[in-house]
Amino acid sequence: MKNYEKYARGYFMPPQSSLNWTRKEYITEAPIWCSVDLRDGNQALIVPMNLEEKLEYFKLLVEIGFKEIEVGFPAASDTEFTFLRTLIEQNLIPDDVTIQVLTQSREHIIRKTFESLQGAKKAVVHLYNSTSVAQREQVFRKSKAEIIDIAVTGAKLLKQCAAETEGNFQFQYSPESFTGTEVDFALDICNAVLDVWQPTANNPVIINLPATVSMSMPHIYASQIEYMSEHMNFREHVILSLHPHNDRGTGVADAELGMLAGAQRVEGTLFGNGERTGNVDIVTLALNMYSHGVDPKLNFENVPGIMAVYERLTKMKVSERHPYAGELVFTAFSGSHQDAIAKGMKWRDVKEAQRWSVPYLPIDPKDIGREYEGDIIRINSQSGKGGIGYILQQKYGLDLPPKMREHFGYCVKNVSDRLQKELMPGEIHDIFVKEYVNIGTPLEFVKYRSDGDNDFQTVVTVRTGSGTQELAGTGNGRLDAISNALQTHLGLEYTDLVYTEHALETGSKSQAVSYIGITSPNGSVYWGCGMDADIMTSSVKALFSALNNMSR
Repeated sequence: MKNYEKYARGYFMPPQSSLNWTRKEYITEAPIWCSVDLRDGNQALIVPMNLEEKLEYFKLLVEIGFKEIEVGFPAASDTEFTFLRTLIEQNLIPDDVTIQVLTQSREHIIRKTFESLQGAKKAVVHLYNSTSVAQREQVFRKSKAEIIDIAVTGAKLLKQCAAETEGNFQFQYSPESFTGTEVDFALDICNAVLDVWQPTANNPVIINLPATVSMSMPHIYASQIEYMSEHMNFREHVILSLHPHNDRGTGVADAELGMLAGAQRVEGTLFGNGERTGNVDIVTLALNMYSHGVDPKLNFENVPGIMAVYERLTKMKVSERHPYAGELVFTAFSGSHQDAIAKGMKWRDVKEAQRWSVPYLPIDPKDIGREYEGDIIRINSQSGKGGIGYILQQKYGLDLPPKMREHFGYCVKNVSDRLQKELMPGEIHDIFVKEYVNIGTPLEFVKYRSDGDNDFQTVVTVRTGSGTQELAGTGNGRLDAISNALQTHLGLEYTDLVYTEHALETGSKSQAVSYIGITSPNGSVYWGCGMDADIMTSSVKALFSALNNMSR
């Protein structure tokens, strides 16, 4: 590919090795979550949300369980300012939820920000300025010392305005574009801000280290975070926070490794909405923890409902392949996958298993509001007998014999292949009924009777194109006697009659369903299914269905 030579690695390794995070196996507890949907996410929308939409979205975030929510950049526009004032004046912020606001390190913006916060019970004031080499050289054209002065001046003004404003304020600082900043310089500027704020156990400070633009592989980001964590002033009174973007498609990995490296807090958005490729996706990140048996401290028990509100308010679409949330992420079309899932689900029922370990399903779809029916197995020309059988059993109570499932599987795949489309459960059931159930031509079953109490002698009445006739037969039971009568009087030839049956609940009526397979003289196997309120009658209908399939 042309022009690759013009790209250089724009990130910086820590001054010394920082690899202790590599010894940790997994994240053992949820971080402090901060949603930035209403600020970072909202500013990335083609059409930002209006006041009513932002209020509804805020309510959604509270219901999910976020305790920290960045509500906007109140000095940036009247809409942002009005939204924050509405939250405060209408008392819409629960006592256990802290709002967060963003401000550049500029005096008039900082003062406007505190004006918007009058009367807030508790708020995080998030101060930032850009620190990367590219920003210093190309945008601000300032030295390192001048960039530090911008941050320190802003930090002092935050402290002054907080003392002059009614409310309970916590401070946060971000060296914006941290990932393009020399790590030792990022440490210097954060420590300079911390020296101004002097955090304590009762008044901790948040230092947020954003992957404003993702530049490195995740292990580099983790090493940067660990170095900062180990060398930061007042570390025991600092809440170390992450704000990963997804430019390299590694936002979730950056956050996960960053937490292993010492971060205690994560800023992100639902479904990863945000500038360019988006922010870190909190739904994915939280449910990754959940899949390891860790409580994420957020309620995603109704992901479809959350997704519906998100899509309506943001006008964004969640991809069908989006982790956990996407329409198809729990769905198997492949025959081998379907077979493994069906067997795994059956194994769970038989074993009454408490731990989740179903093949191809990292979590139980029901735990996040998804349904098995129509979600985990869907049928097309790539599907197999296991998945098709699973659909019939789960939705219609039909438990086909293994060999019949295989035969029916080819029928369904042929239809799907011919139509070039996915088949819905109702269509699959219709194919089954058409192919196997109570087939009455060319040989129609009318009735049967046994001579007295002797099942060994049975008379079956049949109707063909030439009329109705009664056929008598003997056997080791009524079905065997009827089978013998048909072979003797009608010249039908078949062997290896295979028979199974079970009860079938359909609404308020209980029916019996029977399955019969027969082998023709040339070795082909034909199947039939009978359904009737009487188990014996269902068996006879299944035999007639199989014979008619052989005749056809």
